[in-house]
Amino acid sequence: MLNNFLPNEHYSSVFDIKPSDLKANGVKGIITDLDNTLVAWDVKDATDEIIDWFNLLSEHGIQVTIASNNNESRVRLFSKPLDTRSIHSARKPLSKAFKKAQKEMKLEKDEIVVIGDQLLTDVLGGNLAGFHTILVVPIAQTDGFFTRFNRKIERRILDWMERKGKLTWDRRNDS
Repeated sequence: MLNNFLPNEHYSSVFDIKPSDLKANGVKGIITDLDNTLVAWDVKDATDEIIDWFNLLSEHGIQVTIASNNNESRVRLFSKPLDTRSIHSARKPLSKAFKKAQKEMKLEKDEIVVIGDQLLTDVLGGNLAGFHTILVVPIAQTDGFFTRFNRKIERRILDWMERKGKLTWDRRNDS
């Protein structure tokens, strides 16, 4: 059961995920979370660094869909200037948003990776939907109300993974 929370890969940041490596592994699409994955949950616009990363993904022919549990105005405000697809109110870890993103990108499951900062939504949802999952360290040390609850459960799962040697990383923002 807990193995459903185990990501295929983990990085400190999305910026450690190299588009050239993704492309070399046959990846043509990314389904990514927004809050605390791309920017801090309380930052409304993409940073210059995120804009550059999205441009680099595009140069490598990699499509991106932002799938967020946040509301429509938050997600559209962020994704529109990036000219990228988005799914708001995704209800992750349910698989509907993941399947919708795959359908819109017209890609096979093995051509898509799911990137996010939460085990209970991004990794679990991506794994249950059959995608390759990548966990990143949350950008901010703070979270919205519901995410704070999830983080308490997540810390226990991460501790179990570390004890079992299934995951080792720098949880620099874990408190």
